This record gives sequence, C-alpha cells and structure tokens, in this order.
Amino acid sequence: MASLKARKKFVGPLLGMIFTFLTGAAAAQTIPGMRVVGYADRFSIQPGETIKFMVSSEVPQYRADIVRLIHGDTNPKGPGFKEEVVNTTANKEYPGHHQDLRGGSYTIVPNNSALQQTGSLTLTAWIAPTTPGSTAAFPGAPGKGVQGIITKWSPNENLGYGLFIDGDGSLSLWLGAGDGQSQKISTGVPLPAWIPANVWPRGNQMVNTTIWYFVAATFDADTGRVTLRQEAVPKLPGDNGSAVVAQTVALRSIGTNDVPLLMAGFWEWHDAAQQLVSGHFNGKIEAPKILGRALSSQELDKLRDGNDPSDVVGAWDFSLDISSHRISDTGPNDLHGQTRQMPTRGMTGHNWKQETTGFPQARAQYGAIHFHDDDLDDAEWEVGFEWSVPSDLQSGIYAARLRAGGHEDHVPFFVRPKKGTATARIAFLAPTFSYLAYANGRSGVPQLLSMYDSHSDRSGVAYSTRLRPILNMRPKYAYTSSGGLRSVHQLPADLHLIDWLEEKNYKHDIITDEDLHWEGTELLSPYKVILTGSHPEYWSTQMLDAMEAYLNHGGRLMYMGGNGFYWVTSMDSEGKHTIEIRRRDGTNTWEAAPGEYHHSTTGEFGGVWRFRGRPPQKMVGVGFAAQAGDRGRPFTRLAASFDPRASWIFDGIGTDELIGDFPSLVLEYGAAGLEVDRFDHVLGTPPHALLLATAGGFSDMYQHVIEEVLQSNSQQSGSVSPWVRGDMVYFEYPNGGAVFSSSSISWYGSLSYNGYENNVSKLTGNVLSRFASDGPPSGTSRSTQSGSE
Repeated sequence: MASLKARKKFVGPLLGMIFTFLTGAAAAQTIPGMRVVGYADRFSIQPGETIKFMVSSEVPQYRADIVRLIHGDTNPKGPGFKEEVVNTTANKEYPGHHQDLRGGSYTIVPNNSALQQTGSLTLTAWIAPTTPGSTAAFPGAPGKGVQGIITKWSPNENLGYGLFIDGDGSLSLWLGAGDGQSQKISTGVPLPAWIPANVWPRGNQMVNTTIWYFVAATFDADTGRVTLRQEAVPKLPGDNGSAVVAQTVALRSIGTNDVPLLMAGFWEWHDAAQQLVSGHFNGKIEAPKILGRALSSQELDKLRDGNDPSDVVGAWDFSLDISSHRISDTGPNDLHGQTRQMPTRGMTGHNWKQETTGFPQARAQYGAIHFHDDDLDDAEWEVGFEWSVPSDLQSGIYAARLRAGGHEDHVPFFVRPKKGTATARIAFLAPTFSYLAYANGRSGVPQLLSMYDSHSDRSGVAYSTRLRPILNMRPKYAYTSSGGLRSVHQLPADLHLIDWLEEKNYKHDIITDEDLHWEGTELLSPYKVILTGSHPEYWSTQMLDAMEAYLNHGGRLMYMGGNGFYWVTSMDSEGKHTIEIRRRDGTNTWEAAPGEYHHSTTGEFGGVWRFRGRPPQKMVGVGFAAQAGDRGRPFTRLAASFDPRASWIFDGIGTDELIGDFPSLVLEYGAAGLEVDRFDHVLGTPPHALLLATAGGFSDMYQHVIEEVLQSNSQQSGSVSPWVRGDMVYFEYPNGGAVFSSSSISWYGSLSYNGYENNVSKLTGNVLSRFASDGPPSGTSRSTQSGSE
C-alpha cells in the first residue's frame, strides 16, 4: 500500500498537467514545482456575502488579487487582455500548500454495532462491472486493479471483511482477524466486462446489453468454510465468467474495526486525521446485502430470485431516494448512508423489463447505481482565503487572480445585485450552466471531466460540478478548432461582449443561469432587456418558464448566440452546485442508454428540448442548424430588414452592406460561425417573426444537425444544404416585449473590429438602445401590445 508521502508525490505531475492545459506548455519545464490553481465555493455572489477560494499551490506562498474581468482574449488582432485590480483587504500574500485532486464515487454507511460482524457472514449484491482486472471495457485499456463492492475493511490493521473484485478481475472475499491473521479468497475466474452502450463513436446504439452477475460470499465461523459465487443471470451460451468456489480457511472469527462501511470502494487509509478511499468500483451495483450467518446454496438461490431472508443485517435499496444523496437500508437496523462524489443514479437494474424510459415509471426496476473511479462532485479542498464583497461593489465578472513563481490562474465569479434589486436596465445572463457542461472539456486531466467526455469505462458523463478547478472557464484560454483556426469559447468569448458594453458605456448588471434557475421571473423582471451569452446551450425547465413569462409580460431578450436553449438540464437541489443531463436524439458525443433517459435529480425526461415540445424556435424564433470549426460567414440583408417594424435595427448600415464581412476573434472571420441557428415556421418560429438577414455559403465542414436528418445522404454539408445557414430574426411579444436573435456563436467576436466601429457593433447598439428604452420595441405598433400576428 502506497505511503502518504508517496501519494503526495503523485499530485505534482497532476498539477503539471493542469498548467500544461492552461498555458499550452509544461510549466515544470520553465519553473519546476512553481504552480498554483484554485476554485471558488460559488459562481454568483451578492454584495455583503462572503466568497471562499480553495487554492492548491506547489510553492510555499502565492499572491491573490481580486480583479474585474473586462476582455479575456489575448489575440493580438483584438483589444487585448483587460482587467482592473479591485483594492481589497484580500489582496495579499498567502501561505501555499498542495491539495490532492481525488475522485471516485462510492457510498458510505456510518459505523454501527450491527456492522461489527465477528462470526459467520454472508455478503451479496448484483453487479455489472465495466473494468474488472485485465478484462477492461475496451481494447488497450488497463484493468483497474482491486475494486471494492461491499467493504468494512481497516487497512491500518487488516481487520474486518469485504467483498472485492480482485486484481485479476475475479470475485474475492477478504477476512481479517487481527494480529496479522487475514485471508483473501478468490474464485480465480475473471468477470467479463460490460461495455456501456452509450459511448462515442458508437454513440446512438439503441441497446442496453448490461451483463449482470449475482455475486455472493459466505463464511461459516464454526467450520471455517468460505463459499464464493459469481453467477451470470441469465446464463448465456459461452459464459465463462460464472464460478462457484468453496474453501476452508484457518480463521474462525473476524476482527472488528471502527471504520464506516463502504460500497464501490475501500479504505486506503483511515484515522482521526485523514480518511482516503481507494479501489473505486467501475460499473453498476444493485441490492447489496449483509447477513450475520452463512446462507446455504439453496438460500442464496432464493435470495437471487427475489426472496429476501427476514434476518438481514443490512439490505440497501438504491431504487429509493434516487433524487437525493441518501441510500436507504430496508433492514431492521436503519443503516442508512450517503453517496459520495455523485455516482449516476436512476439506472436500470438487473430486473429491468425494457418497457420504460426512466425510473419514474417503474422505480423497482431502477435499483442500480453506476459508480465511476473518476466521478468528482466536490474536490473538498481546504479554504485558501475568503473575501466579503463590499455593499457598493459594481456588478460584474470578477476573478481571484492567483500568482506564484511566474505562474498565474484566474478563478472567476459573478457579482450580481442584491436579490430583488437591479442597478441597471440591462442585464447580461452569464450562461453558467453551459460553462459547467463544457468544464475542462477533453483536458486529459483525471477527475476533471466535461459533459462531452466519457468516464474511464467509456460511459457518458451526466453530471458537472463547480466545486473543482474549471480550466477552460478562464480569461486568456484559447483553443485551436477542428479546422485549425484560433478561437475562444464560453466565458472568454462572452467577455468580448463585456468589453463592448464598457467601451460603449452601457451600464449593466450581471446575473447567472444558477440565479435564474432558483429565482425565476423575479430575477428578470427589474430589467428592460436581457442579453444572453454566445452559447447558452443548457437550460432548465425553471429557466425556460421564467424567460417565457418575462417576455410575455413585456420583457425583451437579445439572444446573441448559437445553439441556445438546446439540452434539457437540471440541477441537484441537495448540493446545489451540480447540473445533470441525459443526452439523446441530438448532436452529441454520447447517448444515454435505453431506459436511462430520465434525470436522477428531478425525474424529468432528458435529451433535446425540441423533443419535449419546447424547440427554441418557439421562444426566440430560431434553433440549432449547423456547426463546424471552419471560418465563419457574413450575413446578407433580406427584404424584411426594410420592414418599418425592424428597419431601425439597420440604422446607419448600407442597404447592400454585408453584416460581419471582416475578421473575427472567433474562428478568425465572419459574424456567423462555429454554431448557427435557423428560422423555421415548421419548428415553431412565430408567424409574425421577421427574417432579417441570413448567412449561407458555409464550407463543407459545416454539417446539418443530426436531429433533422431522417435518412443518410450526401446533401447535408454547407455548400449544398439549404438548411445549413444562420438567420437573423426579430419579433414582438405581448405588452411591449420583443426578441432579437443573432443566431451565431461568433457574433460577439466581431464587435471590436476596427476599434469597435463596424456594422456588427452598430447593429448590436441599435437593438440594445431600443430594447433598453421605455418606448415600444418596434418601428410601428403592429402586434407590440397584443402579440397577435
């Protein structure tokens, strides 16, 4: 077993990987060991509240300064990086120390006298392992070593008991009596790996071929006889993973310990000062049970077939409390516990009958939890420093700037007005749910996975948390697109707007998705106009309800991005820092397996909003049409742009002028690009909506979105498909409400061209000034008040 000193030596390379991702070069090559990284305990904060910053430093001391972020893009073709230091008492040197980044989900049950089993014992469960031993889930992947299933094992003393998957992938029972007496008995027959069906590039397989094994271990203290059973159910021809092994051991008792019971892991170290869990199980576990006697073969058969004995010590039913972190014991001892690090719940069990799409329809068939060795819901770092936000601080996007030994990190956060108040007519809605979905995307750092990544067993990542470093949610972060072009995305791209608002003297507040999710229309109602981010892709039911109500009551929305309002997103109401998705039927990198389409946190049906009857066209007039990493295109004005209702949008712009026909800080060129949206009455665009301009002629890298392609053909690319385009749209809502949609992720990247004097900047200003005013949004009164066609 590795020493604590050895474990600490491991994480230096990990932080090196983090800084390689942030800077594009291995930090250790320039200043070895001089590294710093952090995260905050919240995204959104109000004046008068305190924010905490968790910091890991590879040097004894680091400097922290609070800064306001204005422009985060270092591209020399743009205005350059802009930040303002805020004079605070938090700005100073702090002692630094290294903090581990440890992941892996499991459940924990507090120590209890009922679990202090000293004599005969039976442990059982249903399992579907994905990475047992050398039979890894996909070719070339290493096995994961020893994995815990049900364990009450003290590594300090080799005391207790546990059911494990051994290093060779076979079922194993560990018994420890103390004084150096311990036994580890194995079947010696490796369990086969279940390969999850929801993996990319085989993504849209409509199958759920989970391989379930009933596993059991019995110990008879009177005779020393141990029996191990691993049994495929149903047993299929060619099954080579089933086995029954009986062996007599010298032990006649089990030593007791004070460690909590774990499932899906085992204690690597446990004492008063430090508790470390290791041996994380990959795959599904269902219906774990403990009995204080050795069951016979016939009794095990009955238990396997659903006839539980009445004398269980503990019997955990994971189909209960699915939307919480609780695991419930249905036995007599109330041995309830908690999940840790957010394993995936609401998963089909061994008894799933292929008749349901999710657990709300047949909860008893959803008794499985899918655990992963790289789940991470909370990095659980110690607080480095904290700061109380002064009551007069301007609403804005801020960061704790951390510096140590020539290295730098920014930890962003958003200062909003106090609840129920506003300091401006304009609000920028920071798409923090989208920031979370893309968090650390394909960073290559274990435990820092995005919702576009797969776990180590290749199952899709359904949850994302803000309680960890988020490496690509940083100013200065840029990437190279699939087309080989420099670009920025999410927060760095949205700072293009913040910079423009500052340059044009538009007073504005900052609010976030999380604020909107919890507070609803009350958050939006003080504002005349809301501006979205460049890619507001992930929206919850509460957010959509609030925005629709805001618009119908006279609010105005500038949807200034592409592929917005796309994925059904929910938030864990218990921890309140984690979002969830279940990908299906959309343009995606993985897809939820059949029967697992409902969110564990809410029970709602997941996937793309259009298949829930809420396509974005209904709310903002446009919806996702195409994407690529190639150069963008300009918009061409159409006849509707001269309609008196909307002609004011183009004041100061020539009748034949192409909109955004110049360099951009997103994909290098054009106001329409990366991901674009399309006007479509069939999909819900209101009849009175005006199609003002369109951008077409994209390269063949741009492809029509998969959810609209019913039959494969060769006519889905930018040069041939009429559906691959970006459409600029305007229309009115009742009571003076209105929407303007630019329909492109690249739009904000064009704002600063030519010293902010360009037609993208001009058009944006025309709309924002009109929407922020007290007057009607349209050039005429048509449908402004009634919302009729």
